[in-house]
Amino acid sequence: MAEAPTPDVFARRLQAAREAQFCEHVLAKSASNVLLTTLGHGGAVEGWTHYPADDVFDPESGSLWYYHCHLPARDEREHGHFHCFVRPQGKDGPIHHLAGIGVDAAGKAYRLFTVNRWMTGDDFIEAERAGELLGRFDVHLDRPSYLVNRWVSAILRLYEADIRTLLWARARTLARHGREHGKTLAEVLDDRSLQITSEAFIDLHDTARALERQAPADACAPRP
Repeated sequence: MAEAPTPDVFARRLQAAREAQFCEHVLAKSASNVLLTTLGHGGAVEGWTHYPADDVFDPESGSLWYYHCHLPARDEREHGHFHCFVRPQGKDGPIHHLAGIGVDAAGKAYRLFTVNRWMTGDDFIEAERAGELLGRFDVHLDRPSYLVNRWVSAILRLYEADIRTLLWARARTLARHGREHGKTLAEVLDDRSLQITSEAFIDLHDTARALERQAPADACAPRP
C-alpha cells in the first residue's frame, strides 16, 4: 500500500489543484481555455509547430514549455500536448524534458507521458535527477498568458508523484528496449521506433474532488 502523503505534500497538491481549476475558471469566464489562449484564439494550427513560436522560458526557475500537435493526431481525443522542460543552468545550458501534458480540443488535460529523447532533442538524464528537477518547474511570466503559465505549473506540481513514477517507468522501458534489440542506451535514445516511454491518464477535476474531500475544514483556497 502506498504511504499517505505528508501534510506539507498534501497541502501543496491541494493548492495546485485549486490553482489549476481557478485558471480554467477565469479563462472560461473570458470565453477561452488553456488551448485557445495558447494558440492565440483561433486560426489554423500547423502540426509540429511550437506555440508560442519562441517557446516560454522563465529565467528565474529555468522552466520552459511549448505546445504542439501531431498531424495526424495521436488518437481521437488528443488535440496536442504541452512539453515541459527545465534548463537548470540557464537558457544556454542543457535542457531536460520532464513530461508532456496531453489535452483535448477543449484544453482539458487527460494524460501525462514521457518520450524517448529523439522526439524532443533534449539532454537525457536519469529518472532520479529528472525527478529532482520537477520541483523547479514554476513559470511566472505574462506571455502568452499568466493563467496558462500558472496552469501548466500547477499541473506538474499536482501530479509530481505521478510524473516521478512515469520517469522511472521510462527508465524500465528504455532498458527493456535495449535488451530486446541488443542496443546500448545511446542507441535506444535515438531509436525512432520507440516514441512514448510511459504514460498515465488523469482527470484534474476528479483529482481535485478527491483532495477536497480529504482537506481540513479550514484549508484556504489560493489567491490569484
